[in-house]
Amino acid sequence: MTIEFTSYPFTAQHYSARLPSLGGGVETSRHAVAIVGGGPVGLTLALGLAKHGIRCVLIEADDSVCFGSRAICISRRSLEIIERVGALDRFLEIGLPWAGGRSFYRDDEVLHFKMPQDQNQKLPPMVNLAQYHIEQYLLEAAERQADLIDIRWQTRVEKIETRDDGTTLYLSTPAGDYALEADWVAACDGGRSTIREQLGLMLQGTSYEGRYVIVDIKLDSERPTERLAYFDPVSNPGSTVLVHKQPDNVWRIDYQLRDGEDADQAVKPENVMPRVQSLLDMMGEKGAWQPIWITVYKANALTLERYRHGRVMFAGDAAHLVPIFGVRGANSGIDDADNLAWKLAYVVRGLAGDELLDSYSDERVYAAHENLSYGTKSTEFMAPPSFAFELMRNAVLSLAVAHTELRSLINPRQSSAITYADSSLNEPDRDGFTAGPVPGAVLPECQLTIVRDGEAREAHLTDLIEPCFTAFVFGENGSLPAAFARLEQTVDATGVRLRCIPLAEHSQKGLPGLHGWDRTGRLFAMYGARAGSVYLVRPDGHVLGRWHDASAETVGAAIARALHTLAHAI
Repeated sequence: MTIEFTSYPFTAQHYSARLPSLGGGVETSRHAVAIVGGGPVGLTLALGLAKHGIRCVLIEADDSVCFGSRAICISRRSLEIIERVGALDRFLEIGLPWAGGRSFYRDDEVLHFKMPQDQNQKLPPMVNLAQYHIEQYLLEAAERQADLIDIRWQTRVEKIETRDDGTTLYLSTPAGDYALEADWVAACDGGRSTIREQLGLMLQGTSYEGRYVIVDIKLDSERPTERLAYFDPVSNPGSTVLVHKQPDNVWRIDYQLRDGEDADQAVKPENVMPRVQSLLDMMGEKGAWQPIWITVYKANALTLERYRHGRVMFAGDAAHLVPIFGVRGANSGIDDADNLAWKLAYVVRGLAGDELLDSYSDERVYAAHENLSYGTKSTEFMAPPSFAFELMRNAVLSLAVAHTELRSLINPRQSSAITYADSSLNEPDRDGFTAGPVPGAVLPECQLTIVRDGEAREAHLTDLIEPCFTAFVFGENGSLPAAFARLEQTVDATGVRLRCIPLAEHSQKGLPGLHGWDRTGRLFAMYGARAGSVYLVRPDGHVLGRWHDASAETVGAAIARALHTLAHAI
């Protein structure tokens, strides 16, 4: 049951759907990619494809961005992805950054945690931003790519047919029904996925009995932005309460229902308002407030066994449902989109065999199990599923007041980037690196100076990542070895883009082209690199391979193996 009280301070703009007048016919043009679902995952995927020059049609049943209380926390990894697809500025302009939080047991603070944040980072660990904002800012970026992203509002999928060579979507709109042909379909249509249902697929895993009331309120407060968790608070004895500050003076409050409470009764304003007021009194918040949104949430830890089914790819909640604790839902979906975008683009362009899409399923199913593992631990701590769990949880909380060494057990384990340790794309890691990201890991951030044709600017390593393969060639100066310059030309001639970028220990003036300079003295040490080391990075920022004293031929062969093609050309 959901109750909406007032409009959010942000008003979603409504868009008239672009509807073909086909009178029940078949749209004449065939699409390379159809994306079903215009939420954060579908929009991120569309933007990612556009970065590779791939056109898509995005199908959305609603007539605007979402409303109501959904995802609110965007992780650093998601912000990196959003930056690469060209939508970051508004996220940082409006979003509220935070780097930690506090947990309380009754009246005592039992944990004050901080997420990793140091001088190398350019983005905050987490930003609070409601999903209607998230979708709006991604939509604005998509509309700037209207030549590549065809958004169709008020368009509902009624049926899908799949074949070895493509798919047919049967669509319903206010202007009439029609069929659409697509080579590939990305199902980003949420937890109640029509595409998943049409294909007869079932999510596997655990659904928890514990239920939470989610309340969004409007409250003007100067309290800093951080994650607040209250266990067995005086305002709601026997319950667990989470509090997050959002932009526009909106606050998200989640509180656990007690066993036996009726959910329909629990969301009635006369039952919600006293609990919220009691919480605010306990927190010392004296300002006037009003409710905006009330709903009930039940935690699920579910996933499909595979995310590729022939010509159909699943992403986001259509592929997996992750508990809200640890904020892995929307963030894992954005990561799905980032992983899928470059692989699907390479397959569509004929630059990779479609086996590359199997690696999307393998990597992201692995990531889902990692996220579900952490989410399950957090869920069982936040809402113990049995008396034994509750007894253990309360013992940890009570002992943590005096024994700081136990406080790590309370840590909510916020979302972080997943390392694809066993990916089939990874090159063997045999060169004895003592530091740095292993194959499958996300490229860690580090400050450096970027020099282009003698013009220098202060930046970060990930500013050098584009929608292509990147080989970082470490050396004493900023000169690119001739063999790697030739490799760039050879790979580019196949249609696969490669950038070989020298990273220098010492500043070099007057060099042509592009190089990075390790001005802080941290980069080489962080990466365990020396002159001659090479890191090969995928278009999504994950390391494909690393070597000391690698030859250009070794790097070219790694790209060819990853794409399952082009070995004869590289």
